[in-house]
Amino acid sequence: MTDFTVNQVYAIGAPIVLAMILAEILISNWQNKSYYKANDSICTLGLLTGNIAMAFAIKGFSLGLHFYLYQFRLIDLASLMPTWAMWAMTFVLIDFVFYIYHRMSHRVRFLWAIHMSHHSSEEMNFAVSFRQAWFGPVSKIPFFIVLPLLGLDPTIIAVAGVASTLWGIVGHTQIFGKLGPLEWIFNTPSHHRVHHGSNAQYIDKNYGNLFIIWDRIFGTFEEEKEPVTYGLVSNVNTFNPIKITFMAWSSIFKDIKRADSINSILYAAFGPPSTHVKNDQYFG
Repeated sequence: MTDFTVNQVYAIGAPIVLAMILAEILISNWQNKSYYKANDSICTLGLLTGNIAMAFAIKGFSLGLHFYLYQFRLIDLASLMPTWAMWAMTFVLIDFVFYIYHRMSHRVRFLWAIHMSHHSSEEMNFAVSFRQAWFGPVSKIPFFIVLPLLGLDPTIIAVAGVASTLWGIVGHTQIFGKLGPLEWIFNTPSHHRVHHGSNAQYIDKNYGNLFIIWDRIFGTFEEEKEPVTYGLVSNVNTFNPIKITFMAWSSIFKDIKRADSINSILYAAFGPPSTHVKNDQYFG
């Protein structure tokens, strides 16, 4: 179905990304702006290492699951459309599923406990895009298994998924302003800066990765107007990747331990991430 491989995409994308980071560092120094801080970048490297280790650990299972489920596809899309259309549909549906996954990762507490690692940086630069959660690859599996069931080729899913991830890197920067007409369709740096903001009007906005159209359709879009304050509402105040990875889980387990009913336990795990267990208020 495709002559491209995941390794080829990485081979093309890796030197481009490294050049982007180097250029951003040089531009920030020239502008006398500190976009990069050593401790923050080292922390990012620690989080990325754990994320890569987990991704490699489950890679075979995840890909095998997609090929297994593809046998039970609801629609044989390969027989209904040309290859280029399959590619286009795969990119669109990957982004739509990512929107759902990303939105739930901000609104469901146990998913936020995983995802908050990515938002723990108070900086905004290309390197922050690599600040990925250790258990992120696992949390994505239940969401993306719908793609092979819909009839999308697992090989194309894998390659398009990597390409979409590389696009996501572009949004993590302060060196670009708004990009004109592209702002209406794509998730540009301006839109993604909003997503990383802890400003009241920016919280839980702009979830798309490649496209911003999902946010416009489902009411989660916010335009960048005032300067963005990066990080969490309550920042982690540490550069230790282990502490960052598990601190939200610790809070969840404490709330579960003091819960006095099944509803309270469910609320502690599945309620909004900014709340605590109080008298079954969510499921009661």
